[in-house]
Amino acid sequence: MAFILQSAPYVHAPTSVAQVMRYVLYALLPAISVYVWFFGWGVVVNILIASLTALWVESLMLWLRACPLRPFLQDNSALVMAWLLAFALPPFTVWWMTVLGVAFGLIFAKHVYGGLGNNPFNPAMVGYALLLISFPADMSRWPSVYALTEHYPTLADSFSIIFYGQSISGFTVDAITGATPLDSMRIGLGQLHPVSEVKNNPLFGLFGAKGWEWVSFSVLLGGCWLMYKKIIGWQISLGVLGGLFTLASVFFFISPEHYPSPLFHLFSGASMLCAFFIATDPVSAATSNQGRFIYGVGIGCLIYIIRTWGGYPDGVAFAVLLMNMTVPALDYLTRPTVFGEK
Repeated sequence: MAFILQSAPYVHAPTSVAQVMRYVLYALLPAISVYVWFFGWGVVVNILIASLTALWVESLMLWLRACPLRPFLQDNSALVMAWLLAFALPPFTVWWMTVLGVAFGLIFAKHVYGGLGNNPFNPAMVGYALLLISFPADMSRWPSVYALTEHYPTLADSFSIIFYGQSISGFTVDAITGATPLDSMRIGLGQLHPVSEVKNNPLFGLFGAKGWEWVSFSVLLGGCWLMYKKIIGWQISLGVLGGLFTLASVFFFISPEHYPSPLFHLFSGASMLCAFFIATDPVSAATSNQGRFIYGVGIGCLIYIIRTWGGYPDGVAFAVLLMNMTVPALDYLTRPTVFGEK
């Protein structure tokens, strides 16, 4: 597959692929720490399972493709994919689902297209979409802050729940999980309850869900650090958040009791993770600055449309994958003027 690149002259990049990927992993650490504080060690176990699976699958596929193992394993791209997918999964997802999602994403969204740099779709979102479509009930089992006040899972509990379905102390995953704020809002509005009534649920905090607001804020801080280090540009992130915020503001202004506030959408679900870590994937996103902004706006609008009128409470994976399909057209239509041409 031929990709449209900007014209010469080219400048040697001051950082390598491995360094860029390490910065992405570092930027996720604050959000992971906050995640553990509020919701237990499940996300750490998921990351461990996903990382081991990613390294094994990456090695296997490189061997089958007769590629050298060391340079490609050391670029950290497989680990970034694994961490993003593990972070997006419910923290007590059964182990084999995490393995399936990582393996499917790496094999069918990365290596069948020729490896890093050739994949038209975001591998993490391909793996996530497979799990969401195949196992919708399991993918909706998210922990509640209130349930965790009685049963806060330790690291040993998290291992036991993920591998055996029950903690060491005896409580099951059903005792600590429930509907997410996005799902609760969607169901409540579908039953003709006003937004103010739905938000009386103790799940909700100031903007979104209690606990999840802080996770989203930590992701925002990590994303801003990546922009400061010039690992990602501002165009896609601003486009995603701006598109989501603008569309949500229009409908909130029309009927605030039928459509949640734009801040609810920004700080609920995977909006921040999408804006700074998922949509900014340099391979599957648009390449020109104008194309990147349009690409981000499209993702933000699709997230709102799927959340509001679609069959899934959060539409990040589908929004990203749908906009991945438009990248060749965006790159063609927004090509910058070649030096020396009018």
